[in-house]
Amino acid sequence: MKKEYSLGGTILKDGNSENFKTGDWKNKYPYHDKEKCKNCMMCVPFCPESCIRHEDSKLLGMDLDFCKGCGVCSKVCPFHAIEMKSDINK
Repeated sequence: MKKEYSLGGTILKDGNSENFKTGDWKNKYPYHDKEKCKNCMMCVPFCPESCIRHEDSKLLGMDLDFCKGCGVCSKVCPFHAIEMKSDINK
């Protein structure tokens, strides 16, 4: 019996990446410590998925629907205000 597979890597229309919540891939979560954060915005341009929400030069948090848990934000933060954790609730 032949099994049918969906096409991978196919862009059927523009803007469809917003339909795929790729954040389920991660096994580490970014924890943002607002007490340590100085809102320097150093993390924002380094996030490969543009998951760091900010407004008026203030860091609001991470969009966990699309964050893949790479940890780049925690590595570039000069104030150690972002820590990668195994569980978002810890």
